[in-house]
Amino acid sequence: MPINDPATLIVACAVFGLLIGSFLNVVIHRLPIMMERDWQAQCAEYAGAPAPVFEPLSLVSPRSRCPHCGHSVSALENIPILSYLILRGRCKGCGRAISPRYPLVEALTGLLFGLAAWRFGFSLASIGALLFIAAAIALTFIDFDRQLLPDDITLPLVWAGLLFNLDATFAPLSQAVIGAAAGYLSLWSVYWLFKLATGKEGMGYGDFKLLAAIGAWLGWQMLPAVILLSSFVGAVVGIILIVLARHGRNVPIPFGPYLAAAGLIALFWGKQLNQTYLGLI
Repeated sequence: MPINDPATLIVACAVFGLLIGSFLNVVIHRLPIMMERDWQAQCAEYAGAPAPVFEPLSLVSPRSRCPHCGHSVSALENIPILSYLILRGRCKGCGRAISPRYPLVEALTGLLFGLAAWRFGFSLASIGALLFIAAAIALTFIDFDRQLLPDDITLPLVWAGLLFNLDATFAPLSQAVIGAAAGYLSLWSVYWLFKLATGKEGMGYGDFKLLAAIGAWLGWQMLPAVILLSSFVGAVVGIILIVLARHGRNVPIPFGPYLAAAGLIALFWGKQLNQTYLGLI
């Protein structure tokens, strides 16, 4: 069957998404550690202290292993979702539980990759959507874990959005450029207004860059709906966590995951979202 057959393309992209999801689990876990090591090395150099010594670590080596017993994960133990089910969610070496987040990330990536193939077909837009989805998932879970949106992902995502829109893949280039600037400056302004009013920081600089990336991909016209949707979802989740006593009122809640989710919704249903938003006002 030809790859541009809709059903074949959806299945192929979904399977590819499962594999990419497995790699994203590595990115989510290792990238913050690699960044922290870089910061520690820079601090030591600035202080004139000996550089800290770490075990070599990158996104491709060493092989994934159990954080409890150090058991190296073989290829057969690393098949997306299937290995987790066969192992019954436990490490083969020590028998301790494996976080269900690993198959969740794989399944989510596969689902959204298949959805992108269904929505955009065999096209440049489909390739761009896969890239945007992968970055959004990685940023979401890193921010949940560390309250951090790495520049190593957000900044390339801004430039990638502008490059994909050279031929107006998702939005005219002029709208994409304005979207990148407006996305950054809008949250930057909110940050400083909140800080001047309260003396506290209401969000991080990574949030500015993520919204700039969303603006670069989807254009400035998508930004009001994205901000409104992400704020609404974030507020609802925050209230639920406080009511359930699982989150203190003074404990910060990462905003990046809600921006990323809103960006993904706008990627797939942006026009309908904008029409609904404009109809309400």
